[in-house]
Amino acid sequence: MNNFDQILEEVILHLSDEFIVEDSIAIHKSARLESGAILKGKIIIGEFLRIGAYASYLRGPIFIGNEVNIGPSSEIKQSLIMDKSAIAHFNYIGNSLIGENVNFEAGSICANHFNERIDKIISVKFNGETIITNSEKFGSLVGDNSRIDANAVLSPGTILNKNSIVKRLELVEQLP
Repeated sequence: MNNFDQILEEVILHLSDEFIVEDSIAIHKSARLESGAILKGKIIIGEFLRIGAYASYLRGPIFIGNEVNIGPSSEIKQSLIMDKSAIAHFNYIGNSLIGENVNFEAGSICANHFNERIDKIISVKFNGETIITNSEKFGSLVGDNSRIDANAVLSPGTILNKNSIVKRLELVEQLP
């Protein structure tokens, strides 16, 4: 996502007048942000989005699609969240791509960094092949219609296919 900032900057320049743009943050007029939300960096927020009270920290670059619900006390960092997805309260989504109609129950996490490792470079496993990202910050790729239950953790580099279900308290670790 090296160019994500620049891509959002270009998109913001071409948005319709249905968006209010201020300080590189574009919010659709139909979006509803409750009190206490902090938005930093380049961010695009789509139609009919709802950000709950004290959804404390949205750190761009971020793209959030239409009809997305972000609950209170959640943090989103450098991610794309597609249409009709829901991020309940007390969640963290870092450096991730979240598909359409994905539901994160309370307290679930898309971790983006291996604190416990000496070698911090994140690899992903896809179709039986290990791909080195050359990045120390890489979250998850979550397929459309997936469900991540309460307090589940997706380790850095997790890839979930469409319609995946991660059970409550489950740790998903796709070690290469």
